[in-house]
Amino acid sequence: MSNNNNNQINIPQAREAMDKFKMQAAQEVGVNLTNGYNGHLTSREAGSVGGQMVKKMIEAYEQSMQ
Repeated sequence: MSNNNNNQINIPQAREAMDKFKMQAAQEVGVNLTNGYNGHLTSREAGSVGGQMVKKMIEAYEQSMQ
């Protein structure tokens, strides 16, 4: 299995902010996330981190509409 990360960030300077956001989301859902490769995570754990990130982005967008 290849360890290719095809996720593209349009603004390279945003990488650090996205990594920080991901770590914060992982902490909120109780997932032990480390910097770099996290192959030890279950699909459920990885999905909960992504889901929490999406939830936070939707909340921020909704607040910006008010």
